[in-house]
Amino acid sequence: MMRKYLLPILSLLGLLLAITMVLIGNRQSSTSRPAVQSPKSPFAAYVAGAGIVEASTGNIVVGTPVSGVVVELYVHEGSQVEVGDKLFKIDDREQQAQLIPAVAKISEITARLAQAKSQFELANSLSDKRAISVEELNNRRFAVKLAEAELVSAQAQVKQIQMDIERYTVRSLVRGRILQNKIRIGAFIQGGAPSDSSMLLGNDDRLFVRADIDENDAWRIQPGARAVAFVRGNPTLHTTLKFERVDPYVLPKTSLTGDNTERVDTRALQVIYSFDHTTLPIYVGQQVDVFIETKANKSSNGTHPQSTPTASSMKIS
Repeated sequence: MMRKYLLPILSLLGLLLAITMVLIGNRQSSTSRPAVQSPKSPFAAYVAGAGIVEASTGNIVVGTPVSGVVVELYVHEGSQVEVGDKLFKIDDREQQAQLIPAVAKISEITARLAQAKSQFELANSLSDKRAISVEELNNRRFAVKLAEAELVSAQAQVKQIQMDIERYTVRSLVRGRILQNKIRIGAFIQGGAPSDSSMLLGNDDRLFVRADIDENDAWRIQPGARAVAFVRGNPTLHTTLKFERVDPYVLPKTSLTGDNTERVDTRALQVIYSFDHTTLPIYVGQQVDVFIETKANKSSNGTHPQSTPTASSMKIS
């Protein structure tokens, strides 16, 4: 009796289970809103790009013309420096050792010059000119000239050594702040091109924003156009920008967004703006979202051309 109804019951349960799974699968999942809303452009027509904050002097990587071990460090991160202030010093003991005999040589030549002058003045002051030959008088005169020339040469050598020693002390050539310092006492620094283990210097009294604009939108950029920068992570923090310049060279795009339609040979136009950062919690090297106002050019179908949807799609490193 039970076997007669078992198969229909199992079929009914299977049908109910299938219907339930279909209903669950078709149920629309609730979309969660992002924790931070994307910034919205204040302009009706605009171009968006990612900008990176830099010092008004540019981010200067401090190097050294000579190689050696760092023995003195005069600044640290955040230090304010003026033109000519010492930054760090390379070991110069070898040059100091060369300076000692060079200075001693000046003293030696100075004494020899004084002796030569005394002998010449004595010979030249004789009332009886027959007491000394003309040749001897000329020899004493030439001895004075030779000692004077040797003294000038020795002084020049000392000055050259002192200038070489001065090169071992790296000084600031601009007024600004130490933005980053990776130099440590006892570390060896290679002269020539600055490395990643160097020092970063720049004037941050007023900051610049270097915005990357996709080359497809470069034709829409007008010098002097209004622009706004939003701090990433908080769209309520924003500031108006002052136009500075457009770099005339279009650079290769340094970071791809991952869009399927994006080409690897895409290039970007760099537009530079400045702003007063005293009212914003923002730092050099930080990325911001930049919106630049453009003219409302209408396409053939009477609609506005689409701009870059979000500034975040133009990330740079």
